[in-house]
Amino acid sequence: MVPTLKITDLRKSYGAFKAVDGISLNVKKGEFLTLLGPSGCGKTTTLRLIGGIEKATAGTIEINGKNVNWLPSYKRATATVFQSGALFPHMTVSENVSYGLRMHGVARAEIGPRVERILQVVRMSGFANRYPSDMSGGQRQRIALARAMVIEPSLLLFDEPMSALDLKLKLELRAEIRRLHREIGFTAIFVTHDQSEAMSLSDRIAILNKGRVAQVGSPIEIFQQPASEFVYGFIGESCHLVVNPQIAAGDFLRLSTLPGNAAYRLYLRPTHLKVAEKIVCDNYVRGIVETTEYIGGAHRIHVDTPAGKLFVDLYETPRFTPGNPITIGWSSADATYYAVQ
Repeated sequence: MVPTLKITDLRKSYGAFKAVDGISLNVKKGEFLTLLGPSGCGKTTTLRLIGGIEKATAGTIEINGKNVNWLPSYKRATATVFQSGALFPHMTVSENVSYGLRMHGVARAEIGPRVERILQVVRMSGFANRYPSDMSGGQRQRIALARAMVIEPSLLLFDEPMSALDLKLKLELRAEIRRLHREIGFTAIFVTHDQSEAMSLSDRIAILNKGRVAQVGSPIEIFQQPASEFVYGFIGESCHLVVNPQIAAGDFLRLSTLPGNAAYRLYLRPTHLKVAEKIVCDNYVRGIVETTEYIGGAHRIHVDTPAGKLFVDLYETPRFTPGNPITIGWSSADATYYAVQ
């Protein structure tokens, strides 16, 4: 089956700077793929290249098997939901949603029913005659989503559509997008810097770094089986210690295994750490409490050790104060080692 989107060796340079440096991706029909990475990794530029807002320096973009490199954005069978919503302030909701249909030459008799139907889908049917200024940020984004979906594009492009919303509205819109994808099955490319959005919404996530794909996989694969040290450190929360056989032989650190005789960065998820009352763990490190902080539902204990810094979350009121000695333990199965280059 021909993928809805096929990107091959896509590149975009601005002078000597390579914003996108050889990205290749396939997205099948009905799939929800998120582009995720640190600032400047190329995710937004990649989205703009797919949508025709930017022109590629090299490589090919195919939508439904057709090379669209030289097609303008309005001929690419894509629609974009922008961060700001980008609604026309002088138009009503109905006029905003119908704009794309009018631009595509849809018959006047067909426009009204299609607008009414899509407003029902996004649960905004009572807002047809309102203006954007009369609505909340979350409502405006729902209208922006309706405007994109009503033209029935092959590919929906999301450019950080929730980044300007407060947490409550963000969670509501995220649930709404998830529901719509489940019910309608649209194909989507979603750009975000919010890892919880990526994990919650995506069938697959493409992690980008320095204009290249670092890993593509399901949210579970990305989190549990990171392909590199970069991916491990970028996804979720993590701590690391720098260890070698000499340090491991000291009395402040115990390691049940060490991959070799070189120096390694030992990565751990804070959720896998525990305060060791008695030394019964496979592995442990002794340190000093630097500080504690309440993060809502848990107390985070920051620990300084001779091999590096750690933090662990306690779900009861901690009895530790800065300066106290503490021992942190973990299971060997929860440790990941990367050689120090």
